[in-house]
Amino acid sequence: MFVSKMIDEKKRYRTYKARTAALPQPYRASIDALERYLMYFGPGKGSELMLMLEDLADLFETAAADGTPVAAIVGEDPVEFAEAFRLNYPVGDWIIRERERLTRAITEATAN
Repeated sequence: MFVSKMIDEKKRYRTYKARTAALPQPYRASIDALERYLMYFGPGKGSELMLMLEDLADLFETAAADGTPVAAIVGEDPVEFAEAFRLNYPVGDWIIRERERLTRAITEATAN
C-alpha cells in the first residue's frame, strides 16, 4: 500500500513537471519559482502538495493559452499571491498542526 501510494505520487509529480516544462517562458520560470516557494511553505508533501501543484499548473496553462500575462496572474506582489494560493490548501499543513499544538500546550499549562 505505502509503496503503491509513493509510486503514484511520483508519477503525478513527473506528469506535473512535464506539463510545466511545456509552458512557454515566462510562465515556465514563474511556475518554477512558485513551486520552489510552495515546497517550503505549502501543505507539506504527498497528495495535498500534488493537488496544489496540479491546480497551479492548470492556472498557468490556461493563462498561457489565453495570453494572460504572468503579472496579471500573480499581481504586484508574487509572495502575496503565493500565500493566498497556499491558503486554499490547509489540509496537512504542518504549521497549522504546530499552532494547534502550541495553543493546546499553553491552555493546558495555564488551566491549573
